[in-house]
Parts: sequence; C-alpha cells; structure tokens
Amino acid sequence: MNTIIQDSLQKSYTYTAYRHLMQTYAQEGKTTGEQTEAYVHYTHLNEARMHRLDKTITLTPEVSHFLDQLPNELLWVVLAETWCGDAAQVLPVLDKMASHTPKIEMHVVLRDEHPALMDLFLTNGTRSIPKLIIVDKVSGEVLGDFGPRPQGAKELIVAYKAAHGVVDDEAKAALQKWYLQDKGVSIQNEVVALLQPVKV
Repeated sequence: MNTIIQDSLQKSYTYTAYRHLMQTYAQEGKTTGEQTEAYVHYTHLNEARMHRLDKTITLTPEVSHFLDQLPNELLWVVLAETWCGDAAQVLPVLDKMASHTPKIEMHVVLRDEHPALMDLFLTNGTRSIPKLIIVDKVSGEVLGDFGPRPQGAKELIVAYKAAHGVVDDEAKAALQKWYLQDKGVSIQNEVVALLQPVKV
C-alpha cells in the first residue's frame, strides 16, 4: 500500500496547482477524466463553488486549536476529479485545515489516473470521491481515511434514495444546500476525530 501511495505523489498536485488546473479547464470547456458534456458542465459549476469557498471557509476555534497542538507530521493524499460536486465542497475545507499547520502536507491526485490507489479505499465497493487518506510521514502508516461525504450529507442522500429510488437533480440541489448551511464544520470535526489517536 505504501508503495502505491508514494507512487501517486509523482503525479500529484498541490491544492494551488489543482485549483489552477480547474480554472484553466473551466475556461477552456474541459474536465479531468472522461470528456463528457456533463463533466465539463460540472467542472465549470464547481470552479465557481470552490472560488467562493476558498474565500469564505473558516476553521472553528476548536479545530484551529487542535491543529496547533498536532505532534505528528502528516501526509494528506486526496483523490478527486474536477467534475465531482462533493470534492468541490470538501477540498477547500481540507486545504484550510492543512494550510493552518506546517505539520500537514496535502497532495491532490486524480482518481482516474490512480486506479490502484483508489481501489484500496473503496466506499461500499465503489470508487467514490473525494477520499482523504491520512498518512504518518515518518512511519508511512495509514492512520485513517475520510470521504466521500460527511455523515449528515451521507444520511441526506441515503434517505432521498430510499424515498425516490434515484439521486436526481433535486437530490443534488438538496445536498448543495446542506453543504452551504453546514459551512464545512462537519468535515472539520470528522477529520479531527480521525486524527484524535495521533495526539499524545
């Protein structure tokens, strides 16, 4: 596993580089992964969302304090694609957390370019993204993973699918509203919960 993770870093992006790629693709009518009209549309939509979130997401005082006390140096590897709506909501929060402390180094890798890595972190047998993989930089041990959604968002989609049988545009709109109201707090808290065993 560690070899696959390290190999993925050879073709990874800093968050800034990923955002630049996304901006360029949105302007040029492109997307990462399969070049479909829908994916191009979602990339353009997600660029606008991330532009807003990059400016508005703030860390809670509790999360900021926790990150200030983090003893271990961590590597965060995030599997994503520019067309993914959940990735557009989650990545700006992860970047805000990683940028808060020099103890965290974050890299973004594209799911479709790294199937071997993705297949180590499936969600219910599917290649769901985004997926954050937390690695201890010294030992190389995988400490945990997060994604593709925080618990409240997962429950919303499960309930909608149970009621309607599909995840349609109405469900996606409800999901985006949930993210808007949550302001990234659930993501912060759930990632901190994963990091709790790291603290000594």
